[in-house]
Amino acid sequence: MIKAAVAGASGYAGGETLRLLAQHPEIDIVTVTAASSSGQPLGNYQPHIPQLADRMIQETRVDTLAGHDLVILALPHGHSGAIGDALAESGDNGIVVDLAADHRLVDADEWARYYGGEYCPAWTYAMPELLHAGESRAVKQRALIANSTRLAVPGCNATAVTLAAQCAVNANIIDTQSLVATLAVGYSGAGKTLKPHLLASQASGTLAPYAVGGSHRHIPEILQNLRLAGATGDARLTFTPVLAPLSRGILATVVAPLKCGITRADVDQALAVYDEEYLVTVTQAPTWPTTGPLTGTGAVQIHWSIDERAGALVMICAIDNLGKGTAAAALQSANIALGLPEYTAVPTIGVAP
Repeated sequence: MIKAAVAGASGYAGGETLRLLAQHPEIDIVTVTAASSSGQPLGNYQPHIPQLADRMIQETRVDTLAGHDLVILALPHGHSGAIGDALAESGDNGIVVDLAADHRLVDADEWARYYGGEYCPAWTYAMPELLHAGESRAVKQRALIANSTRLAVPGCNATAVTLAAQCAVNANIIDTQSLVATLAVGYSGAGKTLKPHLLASQASGTLAPYAVGGSHRHIPEILQNLRLAGATGDARLTFTPVLAPLSRGILATVVAPLKCGITRADVDQALAVYDEEYLVTVTQAPTWPTTGPLTGTGAVQIHWSIDERAGALVMICAIDNLGKGTAAAALQSANIALGLPEYTAVPTIGVAP
């Protein structure tokens, strides 16, 4: 059995990761760690995983995490970098998967602009479906993941926007200087930290935009992905996330001008890249992507529509922010790095109603 440790086990991302790992036939959860909740049973924080309820949460330390085949860091931004470095210095050869932003960005200046603090070098980006310019299928990214022991899981919003738009970018059918993305986002994306604006009494019955006007931290990550897929260096993105009164889910709507002469056949051919992606379903009108059926899964729904009068392509993507947006993506990529079948224990069946 593969020995696994999860740091940040008491949070939403850590809990979802543990839920998926607990159902993995090849992985044994040996260690769970956290900060303020250390010394308490995991069941106090993740009661939905009864088989791990009596597991005691340990303090998050390098010596506690070392020696495992797989370490998943579900920690706040700014905490994973030091632990990842220390594990490497200790000679630990296990696979480390970071759910935070610490190792996503290749540009140190962009890190300083959006996050601040010490920059950590980028790890292999853990999005198996990520396209590379000149590649007609997402083969190269999977190969990079398979040969890596350090993986950076994408941000949930970055996942939704990238998956919505990357095929159009790769096929060069849209103007990437005028990308506009609007997202409805579930509250679990904000984590468990108690803040007044995240209380149920404040969230219920209202829509609340945040990080407006180009300030959201996932913007440089999205542009990094789209440039890899083929966008020019002057690609520009207007990005507006809106908190919606639901626990989980992201519905991203991305709009861009179609280039002159692009036909419906060109659009269909570009989107056909996803025909070979097991987790991605391309919906047909009038069935639009919705978040509900994806709850608890690593699945993705995509739809494209041509707005003839505006000369634009409307690209919609739905995911579960804790599923494909976080934990399921981590597990999918960890499977590849471990040499296991890619979709082992990655859930595709949602919960309804």
